[in-house]
Amino acid sequence: MQMLWMVVAAFGLSSAASAHFQEIIPSDDVLADGGPVTLDLVFTHPMDRGPTMDMAKPEHVGVKQGKTVTDLTDRLEEHKVDGKSAWRVKDELKEPGAAIYFVQPQPYWDPAEKKFILQYAKVLVDGFASGENWDTLLGLPVEIEPLTRPTGLWTGNIFTGIVRKDGKPVPNAKVEVEYLNDGSVSVPNPAFATQVIKTDAEGKFSYAMPRAGWWGFAALTEGDEKMKTPDGGMAPVEVGGLIWVKVTDMK
Repeated sequence: MQMLWMVVAAFGLSSAASAHFQEIIPSDDVLADGGPVTLDLVFTHPMDRGPTMDMAKPEHVGVKQGKTVTDLTDRLEEHKVDGKSAWRVKDELKEPGAAIYFVQPQPYWDPAEKKFILQYAKVLVDGFASGENWDTLLGLPVEIEPLTRPTGLWTGNIFTGIVRKDGKPVPNAKVEVEYLNDGSVSVPNPAFATQVIKTDAEGKFSYAMPRAGWWGFAALTEGDEKMKTPDGGMAPVEVGGLIWVKVTDMK
């Protein structure tokens, strides 16, 4: 009985430390010569490398370049990751400037946490290494405004942002941070899988990224309305705003 309790406790700790992240990962963050870019959309636990959740076809996928927003939803291609549904979209950058890609997924029902999860995720791809318009906002319900340019980051750089809900800064908001693990990182214990920080009175947060690769920042807020569960009840909705940034080792 004692051994069974230890196993259950360990599983509970692992589950509690593992966070859901909506990935929207491009083939690269800077296209010095422009050209094609492929973005992979997976709903998973990045640092733990799973489990991957089935992702229904997103409500909306698009890109904002300058003042122009282009709908890419009809370009979505379904594929499997660990046997679960994931999505891929392709685009091409023909002009200099920031291309900010974003996804509005369908709400995901988490029976273990008894809530819906809805994460608006975005990532910046810099066309022709312009360094322009990187702080453009999309007007998402929950969104992280970067105060640090999300591209051209060295390992160890500090990323700073503002969490906004309906355009307004959110003080004391929880921001979860995870590394997109390629299998080269082993966590000492579950507490290391998800880093957790809170915004200050002005909605700001900062985090120094210690390793090269992709990092996800998920600002989590409580939705204003509940949604109907599969069994007919009502449950809260956790609404998140995510941004993904890439850091590179200095050689």
